[in-house]
Amino acid sequence: MGWTRVAFQGERGAFSEEAAVARFGEGIELLPCRSFQEVFQRVKAGKALFGVVPIENSLAGSVHQVYDLLLAHELFIVGEVEVRISHHLIALPGVKLAGVRQVLSHPQALAQCQGTLARLLPHAEPVPTYDTAGSAKLLAERGTRDAAAIASRRAARIYGLVILREHLEDDPENYTRFLVLSPSPVEPQGAAKTSLVFSMENVPGALHRCLGAFARRGIDLTKIESRPLRGRRWQYAFYVDFLGRSDEPQVREALAELEGQTSFLRVLGSYPPARG
Repeated sequence: MGWTRVAFQGERGAFSEEAAVARFGEGIELLPCRSFQEVFQRVKAGKALFGVVPIENSLAGSVHQVYDLLLAHELFIVGEVEVRISHHLIALPGVKLAGVRQVLSHPQALAQCQGTLARLLPHAEPVPTYDTAGSAKLLAERGTRDAAAIASRRAARIYGLVILREHLEDDPENYTRFLVLSPSPVEPQGAAKTSLVFSMENVPGALHRCLGAFARRGIDLTKIESRPLRGRRWQYAFYVDFLGRSDEPQVREALAELEGQTSFLRVLGSYPPARG
């Protein structure tokens, strides 16, 4: 594939890194970023060919900040990756489970493992950190021997830690869908998904008429999300995912009808769907 630098939010070993490797392979150059905003900026500035950002978790729901950034930046969605989120309890070599007094991780990871932790380590203190992989990095840097972290298997390997217990998540149906971003669109062959964003006047039946453009043509909508529009009180942007390519005849017809119903419409990209 040649030089491929991929930006993602988080420390090395983050689940976003796992998604990037799943999409592009181990041979890529990885560019960790401090924020989702920085991922978008790095891709837009040409510092990375692609960005990988989470858009939705099967348990926690949508990542609203990423939706807002999709509207704010002129980047295209060129792919998606679905990652099974497996949380592991990891610690420095030689640390025993009985000696763990604190468990570090991102608040969402701590919440997703709450039941298991209560049974496994009822007296351990949960300590929220900025990132799952970041909690593993903190353990390694500080040499803390009375604490463990909840993070990925990849993070354990990167920071030289060992896994004390596997699969701490309370619900095994824990998946995150990631988007692959690029400055240029792709033209997918075969099965495809398309994402777009639009807004319209707040009048009775407006959203019904907009979505009817797809229903009348048998186009399958897979996701609808609304977000407040900045500077326009009680006005919203609607994000829609559907199956199909933007160049298919029935999709072109639907988009033309939708454009006539909306005050703003932007196709964010057509791309191959995640392999389930």
